[in-house]
Amino acid sequence: MSFFSYDKQLEQIGTNILNLIWEEFPDLNPNQIAITWIVYDSPVIVNTGGAILSQEFWQYQVRGYSYRGMEPIYPASVVKLFYLVAIHEWLQAGLLSLTPEIKRAMVDAMVDSSNDATSLLVDVLTNTTSGPELPPESFATWKYQRNIINRYFQSLGWEELEKINVNQKTWCDGPYGRERAFVGESLENRNILVTDGVARLLHSIIGGVAVSSSRSQMMMDLLKRQPGMTKIADDEEENQVTGFLGEALPPETNLWSKAGWTSKVRHDAAYIESPNLAPYLLVVFIESKLYSKNYKLFPFISQCFMNKMKVLSTK
Repeated sequence: MSFFSYDKQLEQIGTNILNLIWEEFPDLNPNQIAITWIVYDSPVIVNTGGAILSQEFWQYQVRGYSYRGMEPIYPASVVKLFYLVAIHEWLQAGLLSLTPEIKRAMVDAMVDSSNDATSLLVDVLTNTTSGPELPPESFATWKYQRNIINRYFQSLGWEELEKINVNQKTWCDGPYGRERAFVGESLENRNILVTDGVARLLHSIIGGVAVSSSRSQMMMDLLKRQPGMTKIADDEEENQVTGFLGEALPPETNLWSKAGWTSKVRHDAAYIESPNLAPYLLVVFIESKLYSKNYKLFPFISQCFMNKMKVLSTK
C-alpha cells in the first residue's frame, strides 16, 4: 500500500500547476517531468524529533499527488539519499564503524554532492572497489556484493521501491573498467528511481523513522539548506538551492533537500516548512537536455506550489 492517499483536491491543483509549467516552458514535454507532492495537514506527524515510533508513524497516511510518480528515471545525485540511509543502517547494525574518513565522505556527498565522496560510501557499503575488469567468477562475486544496497531497500517491502536500482556509483566523467562493464553496454544497469520512492524515503527521514530517530536527525542535519540563494559562488559549478526548488523560497523558510543534475537531467527533492503554511514535501524530476541547465524552471515550479499552499484548504 502506498504511504500517501491520492487526494482529489491536490490532483486538481497539481494538474493546474502542470498546465502553468507547460505554458511557461512549452518545450518541456509531458513525458519529461515527474512530480510527487505530499502535504502535511495538522496535526503534523513529521519533524517531531522522533516523538512517534515507526509502527505508529506508518499508520498515518498523509495525502498527496503524483504525476508519473512511478516512472523509472535516472536519478543523478538524488540517489545519494539512499546511500546516506544505508550507511546509517550499516552503522546502527554494527557492520561499519564511523571512521573520520567515512564521516567526511558523508558530509561531502550530501552537502557538496561530491561524487568522489560518494564513491567511498558505495565502497564501504558493499565491500567492493572500482578498478580493472575482472575475470567472470570474480566479477560475479563483485556484482553480488554491489547489489547489497538493492537487497536492503527491497527488504523494506515498500511498493515504491520495487523497480528501483541503486547499485551504481555517481560519476563526473563516467565509469571505467569493472564499473563500465557493470553498468552495461547500453547503460541498462544504471541507477533508477521513481519520485514516489524518493518521496517515501525522505518522508521516513523527516518522520524520524529512517533507521532510528537519532540517525534520522543526523541525516536531516546534512540535508539542511539556506533557501533564497540566487547566485552561485565563483568557486563552484552548482549548489543545491540556486536554480532548484529552494531558490524561490523566502529566507525564513526551513528547507531540507537533495538535488541532482547531469547534462540530461535536473532533479530536486525537498521538505519545506514555511511560516503560516502547512509543511510539504516536493520531489521533481526533469529528463531534458534542453532544461537540465535551465535555472528558471525549478524556481518557477517551486513558486507555483508555494502559491497554491497559501490558499490550500486543509482537511
